[in-house]
Amino acid sequence: MPGTTDPPTDDTVDLHFLGNATVLLRYGPLTLLTDPNFLHLGQYAYLGKGLLSRRLTEPALEPEDLPRLDGIVLSHLHGDHWDRRSRRLLDRSVPVLSTPHAARRLKVLHGRERVAGLHTWRGVTLRQGPVQATVTALPGRHAGHPVLRGLLPPVMGSMIELGPAGGPPRLRLYVSGDTLPYDGLDEITRRFPAADLAVLHLGGTTLPGGFLVTMDGRQGAELARRLGPRAVLPVHYEEYTVMRSPLSAFLTEADRLGLGDRIVHCPRGRHARLVAEPGAAPVVG
Repeated sequence: MPGTTDPPTDDTVDLHFLGNATVLLRYGPLTLLTDPNFLHLGQYAYLGKGLLSRRLTEPALEPEDLPRLDGIVLSHLHGDHWDRRSRRLLDRSVPVLSTPHAARRLKVLHGRERVAGLHTWRGVTLRQGPVQATVTALPGRHAGHPVLRGLLPPVMGSMIELGPAGGPPRLRLYVSGDTLPYDGLDEITRRFPAADLAVLHLGGTTLPGGFLVTMDGRQGAELARRLGPRAVLPVHYEEYTVMRSPLSAFLTEADRLGLGDRIVHCPRGRHARLVAEPGAAPVVG
């Protein structure tokens, strides 16, 4: 569609959905990547404790096809968010913003030096020319059962605030990370005005024993209702064999809650453009 191929300005952010939870964000000259996952169809992601899951799709881009990156926002250290191809092929000079748990392992085990471990509500600002992005770590909980939480890596959500360097934010993007809904997420709306866009990790990932560790369609729609963003981009669904809740389940629940007009229908490989102007609808192309 018109307007989706020109470089974004300081009033727009271009989002290229590469698959799973991997989104390439371009805001003027500044470029971020979320949760890099470049495994191919049929390859296995390691999820820890001996658990593997096979990928059912192809990534929309290869690591060597990425533009220059200013930062990588990593919600947690799982094999479908930071895989062996990302570890080997992504530029080591690019800073990675993640949880303290992931930061320690990226430094010690993967030899990456430019890593920031963000405690909840702490942020880092990245600048490129006349614009900046402030990434603040938000609460997240990968599992409901306390025992299971101890077996899974800590996870963070992120608020990415985009705007002129040294100035107020023009756009706010919430990235949920692999969280389940819980009362601690309500603090997000008390600390930040409603986001312009919520990027929700869905899929209903289910571990052996029937343990749910990412939002299914009902939970994702309910979190969207609670947070009240201007628009919602669903990601992290139908990509791996452990994902049991299809995108259609989320769309049905979103319609039921009266949120259907907020959904950004951006399939893998497509772009969406969000404009800072309040009330402006995202453009998909």
